[in-house]
Amino acid sequence: MPILSGGCACGAIRYTCTAAPLFSLNCHCRDCQRESGSAFVPVLGVPKAAFAVSQGSPKYFELTADSGHATTRAFCGDCGSPLFGLPGSAPEMVTIRAGSLDDPSTFRPSQDIYTASAQPWDYMNPDLPKYPTYPPGQAY
Repeated sequence: MPILSGGCACGAIRYTCTAAPLFSLNCHCRDCQRESGSAFVPVLGVPKAAFAVSQGSPKYFELTADSGHATTRAFCGDCGSPLFGLPGSAPEMVTIRAGSLDDPSTFRPSQDIYTASAQPWDYMNPDLPKYPTYPPGQAY
């Protein structure tokens, strides 16, 4: 039974996840800004073993993230919706883009990361911890 499910805007790609998120955060790095076309990307980390693409075939592109690690981003080749990432620094994890969830209202970020790259017009929740780069001791 999926705990999380989602997909792209046109319905060509669908995914499910049978495990609870390991973390949820807002990433303000320049790569995430470019991917989303916005100020940040809301991300949920889930175990790769619990994640499956259930319909369609996403397109992928690889880049070197601000962390210095290779990361692979998945999106719909038809409508362009960003879906999830495969971080090279944590191959046992998938990072789901919260906007692609069927019910994105369940997303509850616990922190803001890469705030050194945040845009001055981006209002961040003052109650969340802020990290100028990636928090020490965490894998993503």
